[in-house]
Amino acid sequence: MDKSFSKSFFLISFLPAIAYWYLDEYYPVRIAITGGLILAILEITAEKIIVKHVHTISKANFFLILFLGCLSLLGEEGIWFKLQPAITGVGVSSFMFYRIKIGKGLLVEFLESLPLKSKPPMFFVSSMERHLTYYFFVTGLFMGYVAIYESTDVWAFFKTIGNYILFAIFYIFEIFWSRKLAKDYARSKMEKEVLLSTKP
Repeated sequence: MDKSFSKSFFLISFLPAIAYWYLDEYYPVRIAITGGLILAILEITAEKIIVKHVHTISKANFFLILFLGCLSLLGEEGIWFKLQPAITGVGVSSFMFYRIKIGKGLLVEFLESLPLKSKPPMFFVSSMERHLTYYFFVTGLFMGYVAIYESTDVWAFFKTIGNYILFAIFYIFEIFWSRKLAKDYARSKMEKEVLLSTKP
């Protein structure tokens, strides 16, 4: 994908939350929610135009926003609209946990389907998937807390830039954890080779 397209899509993904935050500050809840819903429609349309495909998670998010937005409009209460990130986070993590529990994680299955000559050891992928499951669950609960107890300003921050800051922290943790796994794996492999070489 072209870099300018990627940058445009990155910025467009912020629009529904930013629009809701701005409109909520200066207009009634009904107008704020309507604005957020309109931009959510524009976001999914832009994804179709830019990447030529609407991902499953984007579709699920869109219909969730639409459903919660309608609930918010009926009750004239913006809390339902703001709960979308929380429900998505907990929902995605629950599905990932279920797939891990039955023995075939989503990341493992995806990696196995790729026609790659060299693939990382599956225990690396499984470890990352477990951590991602925890990450989505915890951030989902956190976004639920923010939606209910914090201001729209705080919610909009963590829905946009704050979300990337949290993921960057998670990513740094994963780098160090992967290095530890790699060292443990190399040490275990070396010990195994030594044992085999000294076997009578």
